[in-house]
Amino acid sequence: MAIQEEVRRYWLPILLSAAGFLFQLFVLPKSFPPSHYDALRIERFAPVERVVEAYGILSKEWLAETNDQSTVDILKIRYAYELLTNPILKRDYDLFGLDHHKDVLERVKDQYQKEHFLKVDLPLLKDSLVHSSDDAFNVLTYESFMSAIAEDYPMLILVYSKGSPRCAQFIEHWKQIATRLDGLANTAMVEVGDGQLAGYFAEQRFSQRPFFRNGIPALVAYPANCRSPSCYMRFPGELTVDSVVDWVASSIVGLPRILYYSKEALGPQFIGKTSHHKVKVIFFSSTGERATPFLRQAAQEYSSYASFAFVLWKEDESQIWWNSLGVESAPALVFLKGPGAKPVVYHGTFSKSEFTEIMEEHKHQELRQLRSDTSLELGCDARGHSRARKDMAIWYCVVVAGRPGVELSKKRQILRKAQDQLLSAVDASTTRNVDKIVEVASAATALKDDRLTFVWLDGDLQKKICAFYLATDYNGACGPRGFEDDNDKPEVFIVRFQRNATYEALKADKRHNLMDTLQGQDTPDASQLVARYNGPDEILEINKWVSQIIKDGDAREIPYFTSKVPDLLPEETSKEWLSGTKSIRSAGKSIKERVKNNGFSIKDYLTEPRVGPALLLLACISWGTIWFKHSQATQKTKDETPKDKTEGRRRPKLSTTLFGQPTTEGDAGPEPKDARQWDLEDSDSDQ
Repeated sequence: MAIQEEVRRYWLPILLSAAGFLFQLFVLPKSFPPSHYDALRIERFAPVERVVEAYGILSKEWLAETNDQSTVDILKIRYAYELLTNPILKRDYDLFGLDHHKDVLERVKDQYQKEHFLKVDLPLLKDSLVHSSDDAFNVLTYESFMSAIAEDYPMLILVYSKGSPRCAQFIEHWKQIATRLDGLANTAMVEVGDGQLAGYFAEQRFSQRPFFRNGIPALVAYPANCRSPSCYMRFPGELTVDSVVDWVASSIVGLPRILYYSKEALGPQFIGKTSHHKVKVIFFSSTGERATPFLRQAAQEYSSYASFAFVLWKEDESQIWWNSLGVESAPALVFLKGPGAKPVVYHGTFSKSEFTEIMEEHKHQELRQLRSDTSLELGCDARGHSRARKDMAIWYCVVVAGRPGVELSKKRQILRKAQDQLLSAVDASTTRNVDKIVEVASAATALKDDRLTFVWLDGDLQKKICAFYLATDYNGACGPRGFEDDNDKPEVFIVRFQRNATYEALKADKRHNLMDTLQGQDTPDASQLVARYNGPDEILEINKWVSQIIKDGDAREIPYFTSKVPDLLPEETSKEWLSGTKSIRSAGKSIKERVKNNGFSIKDYLTEPRVGPALLLLACISWGTIWFKHSQATQKTKDETPKDKTEGRRRPKLSTTLFGQPTTEGDAGPEPKDARQWDLEDSDSDQ
């Protein structure tokens, strides 16, 4: 029992001592295997002459009759000799501990372990020098490296060695990576022979010796906002073209990803959830590969205009895509430019320049949305001008306003077709109905001259300006849906804008007056007159109505007046991908990135020689602390003596007087009148 109590009391120092001895005897030796210099029985970093001399001495022992070395030991010596006599291989081994051909040693050990060493095919490293430098390009020196990271442009660096077979195999993949990242990030190479420069990218253990954890080739990248040599990010994954390009595009540059959708999810998850004002761009791929960097870059640049998605082409679904979108085969590119608009389909692959031209042509919907960031461009803002020119006095804007939904989509489709009819009516050769051309001539001419614009307005979000133009409460077309207001009624109206040169001149003369300036900040520059359409939802009737409004508005003299118009509310911009890349693009500044780039892991602690002594020291300290506390408690117990049982706790003396003062016989007060003296029979006085 006493032994068990002692073990229970000293369990912590026992555990620490055992861990310390196990670490020193078993773990640490495995973390420091014998080096190639140890195989030759020479000091570390010995020169080539010393290596040759040591090998000559050991090789004579092989031929001696008393030789008791195994074939495996002889192979280790031979391999060490060939490696350390090669200048490039010895350099890499001495600088960073790189052993590019250790797989060769393992292979010949398995092949000849039961054979006599004279049967070994020598030399072991027949192709020890790989001339990968012939394919190297943009190799950095220390001076060019410092100037390269000073540029405000991302950079990907490959650390390679001339003597590494892996580097020679990877060089073709590196060329493909550089081609894909062209225009997105710079690429460069660093040879490990440049010890000062390669040392920036090497990790360090507790021994302060630099090393590359995953060997070479190794990839590091500098974000665009990086100016220090130490703020790079190290590539953590497998060295494939697709994974490297995706890592640079996502983690270094911060480009958004383009997701894949199935045929069931494309409608509700992509088309239904993306912003109503954006063009839907759909890529059909037969391989399922990630989007190329220039596509992701386009998704970032055109994020205000379009949403992007990928679909994996399957032959059993080809009929569905043909009937719905008109896609015959993959690869293909589809643009959806609004409700009811015919999909625009391109088949084949496209270069970056070709795709940019296509995007510029189709980045807008056929019927654009009136938004806070497009009102001036569309010519539907009283503070701006027409699309034609700034000196245009009168122009018009046809608007369909309503809550986003089925009814608004139908009205948008009708208004878009009305716009298309006017565009075709501009050229008389596109139609044979001359009467219809005359009926819509004013509107067609205004549209051709950029004095007429067709747009749609989100009446839910832009409820104030919607109610202002329609002179109505928040119902039907404007404002959010109520509990009892599910009847969506989109409205079509036209706004006539007019500028007055005299008013603008007077306004310019009053700039010196602060009060007038403040009052003029909210005063539109153009007069506005609104007319609502109450006719049938027929394309020709709408165009007739628009044409008559324009004809009357251009001919009549309408008094100039201005009024305060509610501002368009800013629309939400869907750039969620930015929040996920801000922290990543600040590489080297966060603690997480510093720890990751420093490269310390649990395995590195196994190479720290001070771990074992530290554990033993902690064991001694804990044993001493426990022994001291236990000895102190035992000594205190021995010094304490047991108290008399009859003694008990002393009671406080009770006062014999009213005020607690002690009394003596001389100080006794007068005897009470009714006091009596009792005689006790057994008292000593009676005896």
